[in-house]
Amino acid sequence: MSAAAARFEGSYLGDATRIGAATRMECKICWHVYDPAEGCDHWQVPPGTAFAALPDHWRCPVCDGARDQFMALDGEAAVAETIAAPLPSVPAPPAQPVETIARLEAAFREIHTAQMRGLPIVNDALAVKAVGFRRHDERWLGALVTPWFLNFVLLPGEGDDWSALVPGAKELIEFPSGRYEFVHANRKGVGAYKACSLFSPMFEFGSMLQATETASAALVSLFDPSIREDGAQTAEIRRRREAELAPPETVSADAVPEPAEPVRPSRRALLGMGAGDAGDA
Repeated sequence: MSAAAARFEGSYLGDATRIGAATRMECKICWHVYDPAEGCDHWQVPPGTAFAALPDHWRCPVCDGARDQFMALDGEAAVAETIAAPLPSVPAPPAQPVETIARLEAAFREIHTAQMRGLPIVNDALAVKAVGFRRHDERWLGALVTPWFLNFVLLPGEGDDWSALVPGAKELIEFPSGRYEFVHANRKGVGAYKACSLFSPMFEFGSMLQATETASAALVSLFDPSIREDGAQTAEIRRRREAELAPPETVSADAVPEPAEPVRPSRRALLGMGAGDAGDA
């Protein structure tokens, strides 16, 4: 088999028996490589875990692509007649809260149908979709796209009791790229969660694909320390951005202008996402 054929998706096609225990697998969308020797920090998969032994909810940690979109990088196929050495026993990582994510989507689809449809702030080219939920510390982080906002969403972990969260209360949460302001929410049918506004309204998005790709890119940028603004809190960044956009005050000819304070770029601008107002959590 040629090297090109070994890299073809057909060498996997979802059949785990065709993959060797040490085979490295490459995402055909973003070219991220899963190496069994290294495991996966994003999904808390320990080193020594074969691609075929990854948990069912595992997806590409870079682009959120499905696991069946990976290609065999080394061309090493599993041999059915060979008795492979037993893999070390490791505890299974916590399962993704699929039901909670589905309820979150359902709640905002109902809001769209019953309350938002036809309002001037709604972009009719978009729909409601949860994007890229993954493990973050002991909780679950992802994004929620709706026709009127795009938010980061943080869901509680198994050991969290967020029943006492006060809706509307704000909290700064630390990430490698900086501190972000999350608003507490507790929605019927979903439970408690925390949301950080990225865009509202959503008219700069011409398609659902563009909105979901932006959400995925924002989640990646959240963990990029190179864009960090040390000491700058989200509330202060928003205040400065609002001051930037405010119309200039009328100044008399005799007035002596004070030196302008340097304005730091908004966190959304650093993420390459423009500026947005607070959205519905």
